[in-house]
Amino acid sequence: MTTSIAPATPTRVPLTEHPCFDEAARARAARVHLPVAPRCNVQCNYCNRRFDCVAESRPGVSSTLLTPEQAADYVDMVRRDIPALAVVGIAGPGDPFANVDKTLRTLRLVKQRHPDLLLCVSSNGLGVPAHLDDIAELGISHVTITMSTVDPEVGGRIYRWVRDGRGKVYRGREAGELLLARQIESIRGLKDRGITVKVNTVLVPGITLDGVADVARLASELGVDTMNEIALYPVEGTPFGELDAPTAHEVARARSEAAEFVQQMTHCQRCRADAVGLLGDDNDDEAITRLFAARTIGRVRTRIAVCSQDGKTLDQTLGGADRLLVYENANLGGRITPQLVEERVVPPIGGGAARWTHLAGLLQDCRALICYQLGGTARTVLRGCGISVYEAEGAVGEALTDVFGGRPPRLSLDARSCATDCDGPGDGLAPGDGCRDLPVVQAPRARETGSGIVEFVLDEGVLSRRPVDASGGAEIAPAREQAS
Repeated sequence: MTTSIAPATPTRVPLTEHPCFDEAARARAARVHLPVAPRCNVQCNYCNRRFDCVAESRPGVSSTLLTPEQAADYVDMVRRDIPALAVVGIAGPGDPFANVDKTLRTLRLVKQRHPDLLLCVSSNGLGVPAHLDDIAELGISHVTITMSTVDPEVGGRIYRWVRDGRGKVYRGREAGELLLARQIESIRGLKDRGITVKVNTVLVPGITLDGVADVARLASELGVDTMNEIALYPVEGTPFGELDAPTAHEVARARSEAAEFVQQMTHCQRCRADAVGLLGDDNDDEAITRLFAARTIGRVRTRIAVCSQDGKTLDQTLGGADRLLVYENANLGGRITPQLVEERVVPPIGGGAARWTHLAGLLQDCRALICYQLGGTARTVLRGCGISVYEAEGAVGEALTDVFGGRPPRLSLDARSCATDCDGPGDGLAPGDGCRDLPVVQAPRARETGSGIVEFVLDEGVLSRRPVDASGGAEIAPAREQAS
C-alpha cells in the first residue's frame, strides 16, 4: 500500500490541534500512536513493557509491534476510518530514541504520505540530544520529555539502570545525574529549534511527589510549554508495584504547586503505545483488528492452523483449545503434502473478543484455520484479519489436503451459532470469556476413519472421542476437550 489519502494540496494541521497539548482540541482531533519502538535505554522501577497486551490501558503496552513500513500502511488505514486524525506519534512501547532508526524511518514514511499531519514523539530524553537536527529536519512539532525529578539521588531510586547507547550501564546517583543532564540538554536543544515541548512528571508518593515544584521551576527556566503530572500506575511485578497511587488530593496539590511556574495539562489519559482515536477512546475490537491487519498487508500466507488433540482427527473446538497445530505444504513429488511445522499456544481464556484478536496476531503466516467448531465472535475477528475459517469433522490430513488445494474440507459443517445452543450471550465465548453457561454442542454422527469407526460423546459438557468396535462395545479414548 503506497497511495496517500492526504489532501492533494495539503495544509498542515495547526499546532494547536494536538489534543495532548491543547485541551480544547481533545474533542475534535484524533491521534494515533505507532508501536514501532520496543527497546528502552532506561529501566524505570514503575514500568513493565508488554508487546502483546490487549487488556491494560497504560503507557508501555501494545497489542503488537509494527515495522516502519507496516506503520505507514497502518496510518493509511486509520486515516480512512478516522477523518479527524490530526497527530501521528511514537511513544513506545520502549523509547523512540532507543530505536532511533525505526523511529526516524517510520516518521519519514508517514510524512511522505501525509505531509499535513502533525508528528510527535515521547521520550525519556537520554537519546534525544544526538538527534535534535533529525527531529527538526523531519518537522516533528511536539516532543514530550519525561522528567520526574531534578535530584540525582531521587533519580537513582526511580531508575533501576540507565544504558547510554551500547556503552556503560549506570545505576544509582550516577544514573540520575546522567539522565537529568540529557533531559536538560534535550529540552534546550528542542526549544532552540522552535519545537513545542511538554514535560511529563510521574508522581510517586514518598519519592517524587514532594519535588514537583522543583521540576516545574526548572521546566519554566528551560522554556517548556506545558507540564503533565501523571499519577503512578502501580504495575504488578515491578519494584513500585506495591506502592499506592497518589490520591486525588495529592495530584491536585502537585498540579497547583507546579502551576505557579508552567501551564498544566490536566486531561491526560495515560495512553497506550498503540492508542488511536480521540483521547479517552478505548482500543476496541475494531481498532485492534485494524492494527493487526496492518501486519498482514503484502504478507504471503502459506500455512494452515488446525484444532486437534491427537493430530489425526478434527475433534476440538477453538474455544476449548490450548494449542494449535500449524502445517505447511511440503509438496513432495508435486503432490499436496501437509507437514506439521510447529505448535502454537492459544491465548488463555478471558478477554472476550480481544482473545481472538491476539490469536489472529499469532497466526499472521496462516491463510486458514480448521476446527470442529467456533463461535461467531472468533469467526468474525479471524476473517477480518484475513484468515479463512472452516468448521469440519473427519481426518486432519484430508481437510488439510482440501484447503491447501483451494477447496473447503470435504466434511465441512455448517456454521453454528452458540446462541442457539446455550444460555450464554451468543458471543462465541468460552467459559471465562464471558459465557454464562457451558455451550452444548450436538455430537456428530459415528463415522468411519482410517482406524475404524469413531463416534463423539458429549458427557457433562466434555466432548470425548470414542472408537466403536464391531460388537458395539466402546472404550473412552484419552482425548478429551471442553466444548465451547
